[in-house]
Amino acid sequence: MKLLFIADPLEDFKIYKDSTYAMMQEAQSRGWSVAACELHDIHWQAGLGVSAQCKTIAITPDSIAAQAGFTAKNPWFAIKNEARIALKDFDAVLMRKDPPFDAEYLYATHVLQQAEREGARVLNKPQALRDHSEKLALMEFAQFAAPTLVARDMQVLRDFHAQHGDVIFKPLDGMGGAGIFRVGADGLNLGSVIEQLTHNGKQSIMAQRYLPAIAEGDKRVLLIGGQVLPYALARIPQGGEVRGNLAAGGKGVAMALTAREREVAEFLAPILYARGLHLVGLDMIGGYLTEINVTSPTCFVEITQQKGLNVAALMMDAVAQAVAFRA
Repeated sequence: MKLLFIADPLEDFKIYKDSTYAMMQEAQSRGWSVAACELHDIHWQAGLGVSAQCKTIAITPDSIAAQAGFTAKNPWFAIKNEARIALKDFDAVLMRKDPPFDAEYLYATHVLQQAEREGARVLNKPQALRDHSEKLALMEFAQFAAPTLVARDMQVLRDFHAQHGDVIFKPLDGMGGAGIFRVGADGLNLGSVIEQLTHNGKQSIMAQRYLPAIAEGDKRVLLIGGQVLPYALARIPQGGEVRGNLAAGGKGVAMALTAREREVAEFLAPILYARGLHLVGLDMIGGYLTEINVTSPTCFVEITQQKGLNVAALMMDAVAQAVAFRA
């Protein structure tokens, strides 16, 4: 099996917690070929199709234990070969580029869709990536969400705050908790927050009723190959923060799904899988759906370490199944 991972620079991986690294390591342990590239390495030339300048790599044994010793000059991987390869020549291409979902990411989905037409197997499906904005996608399933508004009209946003009293405001293209603000019932800094996030009414944002259950964690529920994992990673805010994101300093605690979390996940899993979303991260607070993450869902390592469930192995099983099904 030959895999290509489209990812951020390998030198920037924090391999002690990186889900893409965990997948690469699992693939290598199965004897599969692992290659990597970045978005800028992908070319689409008329008449020649879609190809990428790829690095076929070998992961250094016990590289997690030696994390502190790795630098750009002394990386955690060795390059076995570097060449331009047509994406259709891989058994599967895994799109693992982190957000933001900006114009370049959008263009990449079109290029990857062309690669599909040429015979490439891309996970997650490029059209599905376009169709499921990580903030907006939850609005299709509003029956599972807390009161939520998407708007750029500043008065409409003010009215939503007046109705719900305690509100979270966040940009539609953010990640890792960046740009998230809570405005309480006193309305302190409401105008400033709305003006800043909407760029004075020029850009749409999301407003959601604040959920006090965030104190128990913003839970990441993983869907792999249309199946619901039995554990979620609760990302618990620390030090007075309202954000549970690990990138914002949240503490990750793996725990079994509640009945409500399983109900929501079991409803969504077959729908999203049928749309070509083989890996999805649902974010839930207090049983409410807050985001549907499809670009580069994480939390593999934390769940594996705390619960002994090899999440990367489940993902590679799903990749193998997708390849076999297509064949």
